[in-house]
Amino acid sequence: MSAVATSPSYSQPDSDNFLVNSRGFLSWALTLDHKRIGLMYLVGVMSAFGLAGILALVLRAELMTPTKMFLSNQQYNQVFTLHGAIMVFLFIIPSVPAALGNFLVPIMLGAKDVAFPRLNLCSFYLWVVGAIFFLTAMLATGLDTGWTFYTPYSTTTQGPVVAATLGVFVLGFSSIFTGLNFIVTINTMRPPGMSWFKMPLFLWATYATSIIQVLATPVLGITVLLLAAERVLHIGIFDPAYNGDPVTYQHFFWFYSHPAVYIMILPGMGIISELMSVHSHKSIFGYRFIAYSSIAIALFGFLVWGHHMFTAGMANVTTIIFSALTFSVSIPSAIKVFNWLATMYQGTVKLNTVMLYALSFIFLFTIGGLTGLWLGALSTDRMLHDTYFVVAHFHYVMVGGTLVGFLGGIFHWWPKMTGKMFNETWGKISCLIVFVGFNLTFLPQFVMGSRGMPRRYARYVEDFQELHQMSSVGAFVLGIGLFIALGVLLHSLFRGRKAPPNPWGGATLEWQCASPPPYYNFKTPPRVNEPYDYTPLHFRGDDKGWEYVHPTESDAPRVDEVESKPATN
Repeated sequence: MSAVATSPSYSQPDSDNFLVNSRGFLSWALTLDHKRIGLMYLVGVMSAFGLAGILALVLRAELMTPTKMFLSNQQYNQVFTLHGAIMVFLFIIPSVPAALGNFLVPIMLGAKDVAFPRLNLCSFYLWVVGAIFFLTAMLATGLDTGWTFYTPYSTTTQGPVVAATLGVFVLGFSSIFTGLNFIVTINTMRPPGMSWFKMPLFLWATYATSIIQVLATPVLGITVLLLAAERVLHIGIFDPAYNGDPVTYQHFFWFYSHPAVYIMILPGMGIISELMSVHSHKSIFGYRFIAYSSIAIALFGFLVWGHHMFTAGMANVTTIIFSALTFSVSIPSAIKVFNWLATMYQGTVKLNTVMLYALSFIFLFTIGGLTGLWLGALSTDRMLHDTYFVVAHFHYVMVGGTLVGFLGGIFHWWPKMTGKMFNETWGKISCLIVFVGFNLTFLPQFVMGSRGMPRRYARYVEDFQELHQMSSVGAFVLGIGLFIALGVLLHSLFRGRKAPPNPWGGATLEWQCASPPPYYNFKTPPRVNEPYDYTPLHFRGDDKGWEYVHPTESDAPRVDEVESKPATN
């Protein structure tokens, strides 16, 4: 497929700001503007995160004492099922690809929109319908299967499993459509002069994520449909009562869900690549290695699902192969971390809010990755499986990685999205509190898990009470930090100073348009340049930010030049 630049119209009036043009409800509800769709996704996923976070605090409050405080065992199971399902399916998976990806991908390409704007809007409404269906089903009578819907729990419980899994099925279509849209957009709408190895690394991460979304999500859809069919029609697939095999469900589920881990973390890695380069004001170290590592992670992600099932009963040779592949997937992740650190070396590092979140990501994700080695090793996994060690590892990767990377990206692109600068002092305070609260929450869980504390238990022996109390206090500190971060962003909307087009000194195309961008993103055709070349940037002052100035007009092509020629691959 040739990558041919489109012919965007730059005739939109200068005053046509996408935020204020046509303010009515229908203008947003029926919009085809990728920026508005991205912001609607952002509001949706942040609302889901808020609900899941409140449920997490309820769980941690219950666990302050080893005996019952206010939740019965069944209610506890229902709350942690709801917390996990909302956090995974409604926040972590769509947060960066659907929200930030929708806003940024076309602008980073110098395009006016995604390849299929109507499909993009359809994806958002599928997410809304799936979320409503999913939440209504789970809140109606309660569901206690855990967010994985493991059989035989999900085939024997009286809860609304069929309705909840159909909600997951609809959400899967939203994910597939979003991934397909991004693949086509990046393939066909790169401007002349932007070859594959001149794309921003966020686009590489988005592209790799989209491949996983398109190839892996149908497996989840088929799995939940089979589960619903078995409950309704009593077909023997997973239920031993009908000659089914519950372990088959685990194979199907994790064949999707381990690649889905990288749907969650790869976009965050793409964000950190941008943050490290821009806020070190230095060209990214090892660009091609980071780009190739994104694709490698996507490919490895399909080969390691079995490490979730070392205790489920597999042949010894099979477990050894899965263990070896699990260790192998750490190599491309380590490449990224080392290259990010090397990017900072001799760079002009600014320890602002964005950079602090980026450094927090590296610290927390590294702990998550290193603790995964114990779970990938056959001998130690058998002892640590289904303990709090797994809970801590999972949260260091998903929350310490995805959420912190997401927050860093929000603060980084917030001036571009809203045209407002936030308060740096309070932004730094929010990051510090989030970092301390997160570690206070989950570091004690590593200790609990190594001592044998099982996960998903509402009651525990008194020996673990002190560690549980530390974890619970940390959870509330983390909640305070996240609340402050939200307050900083919302405050900027009303009291923040006007943002210049390029407040940080970024060299990628999104910093060449106004803040916020006009309706078709660029008032004049942007010039394609090296994504991490900072030499032509000149600082014009706090109110004007940075300006990318080429010594001669011929140094970089504009996106409207040589439009009939395909981009070099």
